[in-house]
Amino acid sequence: MKNLLVLPVLLLLMSCAGPRIAFDYDKQADFTKYKTFSISEETRNLQINQLNRDRIISAIENEMALKGFTKSNQPDIIVDVVLKGQEITTATATSTGYGGPWRYGYGGGFGTTTIDYNTYVEGTMFINFVDRAVEKIVWQGTGTKTIDETASAEKREKNINYVVQRILANYPPKSK
Repeated sequence: MKNLLVLPVLLLLMSCAGPRIAFDYDKQADFTKYKTFSISEETRNLQINQLNRDRIISAIENEMALKGFTKSNQPDIIVDVVLKGQEITTATATSTGYGGPWRYGYGGGFGTTTIDYNTYVEGTMFINFVDRAVEKIVWQGTGTKTIDETASAEKREKNINYVVQRILANYPPKSK
């Protein structure tokens, strides 16, 4: 249930520090044949704030155009976005005071330990490229980051553009 509550804030994605980026792909796929794309209906209907949904779609369309792709009603690739959020709590203990063993094995002293809890939301954006002909994911990129829930509209747009650019920088995969 907590995951559902954090989804609306998922797209306040992502504050100043860089996201953790990863990608995976089908080694059998011929990435040179993909020239056209469309955004999936699921992405167009993501259950998030419409402004953030529009920002994500716009960022993806811009990056795809920079990579030489053309939007199409009969695309080679369908771009699908999935968002996940996880609330994380960390604890830090700090001890103060003095104490310890004294002569003859007796101990004593005065000290206190304070525990500070920090709760935050970590969001992950998955961008999947689905080969329309075989209906199979051929490439997936992810970006994971702590979400800044207080970001301004301008900062949200900048953050979303940055994350999408960083994720899609790994497409097409480089052959080794």
